Amino acid sequence: MASWDINKGIGRTVEFKGLKAQYLFLFAGGLLAVFMLVVVCYLCGMSQWLCLGIGLVGATLVVWQTFAMNRKYGQYGLMKQGAIRMHPRYLINRRTVYHLIRDAHIARH
Repeated sequence: MASWDINKGIGRTVEFKGLKAQYLFLFAGGLLAVFMLVVVCYLCGMSQWLCLGIGLVGATLVVWQTFAMNRKYGQYGLMKQGAIRMHPRYLINRRTVYHLIRDAHIARH
């Protein structure tokens, strides 16, 4: 009788070295941006050693911040933070109480 291995990863999020979900995109995008910055600086005539220093510092900051955000916010944390920013702090209603009551009464009938 044939035996089939069950894929235990179905339904799980993508993970690489502890980074989950959107942090992978931030990680890859950040490193790509640092690489492009180093290339542009080198093509503009900056010193090779200065470009390497900028690249090392930038890449270190990207890696450190990405893993820190992954630890702090978790898998869905960045989406939750974005959703919180989309909510208004307070609602303003400039209609008089009379109009609010009248409109509610009219809507019921």
